[in-house]
Amino acid sequence: MSMRKVAVVGAGMTKFVRRALETPKELAAEATRMALDSCELTLDDIDCVVHGTAPDAFDGVHMKGEYLIDGSGGYQKPYMRSYVGGGTGVFTPIQGWYHIASGLADTCLVVCEEKMSSVQPHPQAAFLTIFDHTTERPLGPNLLWIFALEMNRYMSIHGITLEEIAAVAIKNKKNALDHPASQLGSNLTVKDILNSEVLAWPVHRLMVSPVSDGAVTLVLASEEKAKKITKKPVWIEGVGWSLDSAYWTNRDLYFPRYVEQAARMAYNMAGIKEPRQEINIAEPYDPFAYKELHHLEGLLLCKKGEAAKFTASGATQRDGDLPVCPSGGLLGVGNPIAAAGLMKVAELFWQLRQEAGGRQVPGNPKKGVAQAWGDLMQVGTVVVLGV
Repeated sequence: MSMRKVAVVGAGMTKFVRRALETPKELAAEATRMALDSCELTLDDIDCVVHGTAPDAFDGVHMKGEYLIDGSGGYQKPYMRSYVGGGTGVFTPIQGWYHIASGLADTCLVVCEEKMSSVQPHPQAAFLTIFDHTTERPLGPNLLWIFALEMNRYMSIHGITLEEIAAVAIKNKKNALDHPASQLGSNLTVKDILNSEVLAWPVHRLMVSPVSDGAVTLVLASEEKAKKITKKPVWIEGVGWSLDSAYWTNRDLYFPRYVEQAARMAYNMAGIKEPRQEINIAEPYDPFAYKELHHLEGLLLCKKGEAAKFTASGATQRDGDLPVCPSGGLLGVGNPIAAAGLMKVAELFWQLRQEAGGRQVPGNPKKGVAQAWGDLMQVGTVVVLGV
């Protein structure tokens, strides 16, 4: 059997914010109901469910996939959980794509949920046990200072300034003012960013995405089903993933080769030869301001070291030549880790259907790329969508 075309036909998203009252199940159920309502389907129309979520510790439960199964609509249906850390939100729709492209199912719910505020005193605590017990854990690492090392290396190699990196946070937080689900939309200046607390040099607090709770759901369908469900299907044209060495100390951190490898795989599947010319919207993963620049280069949308100047030119603004994170990204909308990546795929769905409201990019975009990254800076996941 040949590979079947797969479309996104519906999407739903909760507000991203610290939520004291709702359980993780309720967050998943809220996004799932919104997605099904958006394409006028019910759970009876769904063949299978793929759920994505990061460490169990975030929700404060064990066997989190099993715990969430009824909230995400998976009760008495074929169900699987996907997990590759921060890359989960883009890897999960890839898993859903497999189910339909292979002929195993005609419809699939893709649900990503995270309730990070459950982890006390801070979600960073959940990461302390993921490092190598002999070579790294004795140093007491946390993600902030590892990213500070990477950011410093990236800045040093290419001569990038803090002001250039601050511009990413300013853009994304401003874009998020137009997103109904955003947590940190705001108008800031370079001075505001650089006057914020230094968490681990050169990382400033306002360059970091917030602790967030939330969920996002997509509805995927085969070509035959999609054309019956909607007049505006958005096709998954390419998927890609890459797993680099978990030993981040053994790699030169100035360039994310895991993103490049995943992007080349997705572009090849989508028939894209010149990404910079053929991609109309990009939603790279931006948990830290410098990562948007880093990942734009990994996605081959900028040459190495040129993303900062590209951003300074205004090209990545919502009305620029290549809108980047018109949603507001993780820096503005929020970062419930697994759900954050799926938010980027959902944003492309809304943008390509001209349904993004006040954050709609101008013109008539035809192709977009979403990317996420996770674990110990070694997982790249990429999806290309098109109409």
